[in-house]
Amino acid sequence: MDIITTAEPPLVHAGLPAEPPAAGVSPSNTPITPLDLIEGPKVRTKLRLYAILLALYLALGVAALDQTIVAISIPTICADLHSASGYVWIGGAYLLANAATGPIWAKFSDIWGRKPVLLVAVGLFAAASILVALSTNMPMLIAGRSLQGAASGGLIQVVIITISDLFSVRKRSLYLGFVGFVWALAGSAGPLIGGAFIQYKSWRWCFWINLPISGVTFVLLLLYLNVHNPRTKLGEGVRAVDWFGTVSILAVTLLLLVGLDFGGAIFPWSSPKVICLIVFGTLMIGFFLFSEQRLAKYPLMPLAVFTNWSNNATFIVVFTHGMVLIGIEYYLPLYFQSVLQVSPLRSGVLLLPLIVMQAALEIMAGVLIHRTGRYREFIWAGTALMTLGTGLYIHLGTDTSIAVVVGLEIVGAFGPTLLFQAPMVAIQNTVSQVDTAAATASLGFVRSVAMALSVVVGGVVFQNSMDARQSSLAAAGLSESVLEALSGSQAAANVGIPRSIQDASQRQVVLEAFAWSMRNMFILYTCLAAVAMVASVFIKHRKLNTEHTETKTGIQSLTKAVDTTG
Repeated sequence: MDIITTAEPPLVHAGLPAEPPAAGVSPSNTPITPLDLIEGPKVRTKLRLYAILLALYLALGVAALDQTIVAISIPTICADLHSASGYVWIGGAYLLANAATGPIWAKFSDIWGRKPVLLVAVGLFAAASILVALSTNMPMLIAGRSLQGAASGGLIQVVIITISDLFSVRKRSLYLGFVGFVWALAGSAGPLIGGAFIQYKSWRWCFWINLPISGVTFVLLLLYLNVHNPRTKLGEGVRAVDWFGTVSILAVTLLLLVGLDFGGAIFPWSSPKVICLIVFGTLMIGFFLFSEQRLAKYPLMPLAVFTNWSNNATFIVVFTHGMVLIGIEYYLPLYFQSVLQVSPLRSGVLLLPLIVMQAALEIMAGVLIHRTGRYREFIWAGTALMTLGTGLYIHLGTDTSIAVVVGLEIVGAFGPTLLFQAPMVAIQNTVSQVDTAAATASLGFVRSVAMALSVVVGGVVFQNSMDARQSSLAAAGLSESVLEALSGSQAAANVGIPRSIQDASQRQVVLEAFAWSMRNMFILYTCLAAVAMVASVFIKHRKLNTEHTETKTGIQSLTKAVDTTG
């Protein structure tokens, strides 16, 4: 059998800082990792490497599928469980847990190794899927979605970190391109599968489908993944965890996002509950930074990565991209079902042009970055096209034709797609290989928080907009029961109401209220895209390095890093 090497030279300790540039450094000016405990390059057969990549892409794919399959299913789930308030939190709880746990999983993988942590994440995801599929009420379902989100945080972060362990910065851009392709492919399948399950089976099958995929992924990872395993004992690993950072980052994410969700929708913005949540969440940011700087022996995030102005510009692009991307993918189905009054299955079909276009463009972007070694130009083009494409969604209304919708989706796919991997390459290219996991987790955390925040903020804008239209709905002569069903907190779960209204003028008023509320969300996302376009100007380009070292994980490596840095 043919054997290949992934161009991976010697293993090095995780966490060792880059030495300052000196004579003879690479012209790329990227940090040089000090070599320690040198071993020969790891040789893998083609079968093993392809099996590893298949397992990693399956793990990522099931996480992506779980996001889009649910977006289509939420109105049906809310109606079945008799809980309109669940619309935002079915997705929000998942994304919140995903955001909060990403850096934690990354640090776990530094302590216990990539393989054990990935296996635990896959197992937890499968168990959480069972819990959601068996849910009999909304609190049970949201609890299961939170566990799914936590597991998904591990799948996404550790998969990308593992790919970064396997390939050089220049070469990994190609495989990160396939990451985006898999994400888009699974995402495009989600609406179709979800719509079919809802129409012909049950929404619960949207979660049962995760089990066979998770099972195949687990077996492939167990048999073929052979990156470094430090075999850290459980007790030693637990003592090495940055618990102050772990608790504070969970608190920051939970308090801020719950406060923003409650404000204006459940409680007034002046409510003590909302104020306390937001104030204490903000204060916890300070405690987290203090913990990472002074208390943590092995911090979750390398704060040094935030001291570079180019990196900070990249993080701003990633944050705004995350908000725009998930906002469009999450709320376009709501537009289809509320304004265009299509079924969940057809809603999934209508989302296909956007996601299929993203899949094709993602591979193209990965190949071009790999061949040219350029990434800044992709960020510039991506932010400009994202602003244009998102702005065009503002024109969606009650009389928009399907052809126009498809055209807007195709245009709207270009910008966000170019921003999937280029910012990741930009960040990874500024740190040493041994800091790649922490830097990747930091970027993933920023993107995940943005996505969770986007669902919550988008939901708040929609709810407040529907409440603002109550006077016009009442003036149209709608009954009190219909007005209550179309209130901000109830409207998302009652998108089918227009079909039950016999009077054409009243039905049109309801459709216009939905369309106006969606328009306000798209205005918000367009403004965010414009912020990304401005920030992208400040991103600096560095030559992509073709040399590669594979990271060695474990407490011994982390300890040596701490000793080295003083």
